[in-house]
Amino acid sequence: MKTIKNTIAIGIFVCSSAVFSQDTLQISKTDLTTKLSDQNLQLKISKQNVESARSDYRQSNALFLPNISASHTAITTTNPLMAFGSKLNQEILTQADFNPALLNDPSQVQNYATRIEVLQPILNADGLFERKAAKSKMEAYQLQTERTKEYLELEVNKAFMQLQLAYKAVGVLEKANTTAQANLNLVNNYFKQGMLQKTDVLDVQVRVNEITNQLSYAKSNVRNASDYLAFLLNEDTKGGIYKPVENLENEINPALEIAQLSTSRKDFLAMDKSTEAYKNMMKSGKMSFLPRLNAFGTYELYDTEIFQFGANGYTIGAQLSWNLFDGYKSIGKYEKSKVELQKAETEAEQYKKQSQLELNKTNRQLADAQNKVALSKLAFEQTQESFRIRQNRFVQGLEKTSDLLMTETQTAQKELEYLQAVFEYNFTKMYLEFLTK
Repeated sequence: MKTIKNTIAIGIFVCSSAVFSQDTLQISKTDLTTKLSDQNLQLKISKQNVESARSDYRQSNALFLPNISASHTAITTTNPLMAFGSKLNQEILTQADFNPALLNDPSQVQNYATRIEVLQPILNADGLFERKAAKSKMEAYQLQTERTKEYLELEVNKAFMQLQLAYKAVGVLEKANTTAQANLNLVNNYFKQGMLQKTDVLDVQVRVNEITNQLSYAKSNVRNASDYLAFLLNEDTKGGIYKPVENLENEINPALEIAQLSTSRKDFLAMDKSTEAYKNMMKSGKMSFLPRLNAFGTYELYDTEIFQFGANGYTIGAQLSWNLFDGYKSIGKYEKSKVELQKAETEAEQYKKQSQLELNKTNRQLADAQNKVALSKLAFEQTQESFRIRQNRFVQGLEKTSDLLMTETQTAQKELEYLQAVFEYNFTKMYLEFLTK
C-alpha cells in the first residue's frame, strides 16, 4: 500500500512538473499598458463604437451642405403631351407642330435629357438639434472608451498580480514540500532505529502527499492566471507560460486618507453627455412642428440625340414646407424622447449613488485589508518561530510527530494567507484609485 501511495504521489508531481516546465515568457509590469492599448479586443470594440458614432455625426453635415445629383434620361414617345413637351424643351418647335392633327396624333419623338439638381437646406431647426445630439453621443462614446481603458488597466494589473501570487504560492509549497521530505527522511531513520512507530511514518507520508497534491493545483493556477493575462493582452503564448519579471510585493504602503468620489470621472461625464444627447433629441422633436425652408435648383439639357446638348434651361427656387399633421407621429416621437430623457436622468442619478455606495464599501474594505495584513503577518511570524522550536525539540525526541506536522502545516498555511492578504490590500487600493480617478 505504501508503494502504491508513493507511486501515485510521484506520478502527480512529475505530471505537474512537466506542465509547469513548459516555455516561460518573461513579462514586465511596464509592458502591460502598451500591449493592452494596442491589442486588447474589448478596447478595440470600444474604439470602433467611437468611430461609428463619429460617422453618425458626420452624416449631419447634410444639414448645411448641398445635395447634388445628376441624371441622363432617354425616352421615345407618341404621347401627345410628352411629344409636344419634348420638342418644346429641345427648342425645335415649329408652326407646323401646332396642327391639331399632329397635336392629337404625333409621330414618334425621341428625347435625351441631362439633368443636374441641387438641393440646399436653409433652415431646419429639428435637424440642428439632431446634429447636437449626434455630437453628444460621439463624445459620450469617447469618454466611455477612456473609462474602459482605465478599467482594463485595473483588470490587467490584477491579472498580473494574480500571476505573481500563483508563482509565490508554488514557491511556498515547494519549500513546504522540501521540509516535508526532510521530515519524512528523518522519521524513517527514527523508525528504523525503533524510536518511532509505523503510524508516525504514515502520518508524515500523508502530509507529503497532501503537499504534492496542493503543489499540483498551485501549478495549474499559474497556467490559469497566465492564460487569462494572455487573453487580456490578446496574445498567443503558443503553449508557453508567462513569468513576471517582478516578484509579488511582500509589504504594503498604507493609505493616509479616506478617498473621495470625483465628479470628473470619465463614466460620469459620459452619462452626462448621454443625457445631453437625449435632451437635444427632445428639443429636435419639439422643433419638428416648425416649418422648414430649403432652396433648390436644376439645370437641364435636351437633344434628339444621346449626349448632345442642343437646348438648355434652369430652374431656381425656395420651398417653405410645414407638416401640419402627420397622424400623431411627430407628437408621439416628442413624447417618447421626453420620457427617454427622464429615464436617462434617473439612471445617471442611480449610477452615481451606486458609485458612492461602492466607494464607501471599498474604503472600509481597505481598512479591513490593512488590519488583515498586520494580523496575518504576525500569525506567520509566530508559526515560523513555533515550527522552529518544535522541529528542534523533535530532533531531540522531545516532541510528538503529530504536533510537528500540525505546526509545519500551519506555517505554510499562514505564509500563503499573508501573501493573499497583501494581494487583497494592494488590489483594493488599486480599485479605490480606479473609483476616484
